[in-house]
Amino acid sequence: MVSRDAFVSKMSEGYMKVGALKPDFMNVNVVVKVLSVGLPRVIFSRRNRSEHRVAEAFVGDETGSVLLTLWGDQIGRFKAGDILEIRNGYTSLLKGSLRLNAGGRGMVEKVDKEIGEVNTKNNLSEQIHIKTPWSEPGGKPFKKQKRRY
Repeated sequence: MVSRDAFVSKMSEGYMKVGALKPDFMNVNVVVKVLSVGLPRVIFSRRNRSEHRVAEAFVGDETGSVLLTLWGDQIGRFKAGDILEIRNGYTSLLKGSLRLNAGGRGMVEKVDKEIGEVNTKNNLSEQIHIKTPWSEPGGKPFKKQKRRY
């Protein structure tokens, strides 16, 4: 269990905890521990059919765990046990499963920090998230209020 003071001090540094991640978050800054790295595979871009290498790493902290998508040269740089700092990352859904991504504007690098026991019981990538299309009646979470004169 993380103390409230430790959580507040981390949030003041601009870092989130994995357990607080939700779909479609932007500018995510998080420190995680790599538990495992999957085998790389080749995918083709929908836009121009260019070839890309991609792999998934299972990462987490004291509050939860999630799959991190690694692209290109990021794949060989990290191994199980490494502590990573992800800056300007984002979350997305792949077939209803939450993914953490660094993307082109984000940064992933090894750091010398300590993370205790990783909470693998709260695996956010195993939970199915349903994305409501904006065209449906319940799909607009922030309705514009009508003016009252």
